[in-house]
Amino acid sequence: MVGGVKAGERLLPFPRSVSRTARAFLEQCVSEDGTPLNRKSLPPADDLVGWRKQIAAASAALDQMAQLWSAGLTATVETVEMANCLVHIATPGDLISEAQVYLDIHGGALVNGSGNFCKWGARRAAQTHGIRCYAVDYRMPPDHPYPAALDDCLAVYRLLVERFGPGNVAVGGASAGGNLAAALMLRARDEGLSLPASLLLLTPELDLTESGDSFEVNVPADVVLCGSLMPANLLYAGGHDLTDPYLSPLFGDFTQGFPRTFLQAGTRDLFLSNAVRMHRALLRAGIPVELHVFEGMPHGLVFGSPEAAELEAETKRFVEAGWERAMQVTRS
Repeated sequence: MVGGVKAGERLLPFPRSVSRTARAFLEQCVSEDGTPLNRKSLPPADDLVGWRKQIAAASAALDQMAQLWSAGLTATVETVEMANCLVHIATPGDLISEAQVYLDIHGGALVNGSGNFCKWGARRAAQTHGIRCYAVDYRMPPDHPYPAALDDCLAVYRLLVERFGPGNVAVGGASAGGNLAAALMLRARDEGLSLPASLLLLTPELDLTESGDSFEVNVPADVVLCGSLMPANLLYAGGHDLTDPYLSPLFGDFTQGFPRTFLQAGTRDLFLSNAVRMHRALLRAGIPVELHVFEGMPHGLVFGSPEAAELEAETKRFVEAGWERAMQVTRS
């Protein structure tokens, strides 16, 4: 076992300060010489044939991951059409409330993650929070670039707010799903919709320009995201300006309104700067926000680890506090 990640002439040792489960995962993500196994080049944004092949391969890998991670989940899922969008509705076996719902927006670099991976996310969120979860299987490139995915998320969010009331809705997204969840809040606000009780942004892709410090510092350290996603960002944007807040929510004006927000990243996460900068931006705007940075963690944490269990408990606490706060506002 090489004991670290190859970074040019250097070897970055795996952190001794993380759980055994997390360290074992990190060790499995590199070859014998320390090169990350996930380090692959992406097709140029204009190579649609190459992208279709890449998406097919990634979808197969994500399906395998979803099957593995679904072990132990008891929440059931049904697929329906809502607001002309495909939505997977997951219901936990121990449903604690019919009144409150969770809207989950899946990750996958804005080009992957549909189908079984999206369903897994819905089941996991439903089981974590004990409420019904609606997961949007949004349209994606190359056939449906921006703003198709955001349009789908907005349509489903609008329907949930109408049915349940904004104080009974929580919204969450990881990675690219964090991008869409944050962009959804900006667009919903701009279109006059009320904002949800809570927003969870887990290792979120909030800056498609990739301008933060961690995009330089953590490239060799993150064994999950092993380099720039710019080709995927450009494919998704479809010629639109990457600095547009609906594409890079980090650059939004939060003084006009934004929900209380939970942010998470890891010290080895390529997207660490996204979470750190968003935290500062929300604080400056007076938005209630929490930032949770996990030691030694790459993009997305390590499922099945003590760190992941701790994050799950923190997100559950945050969402429950959001319900309580919304109820207090309603009573007053």
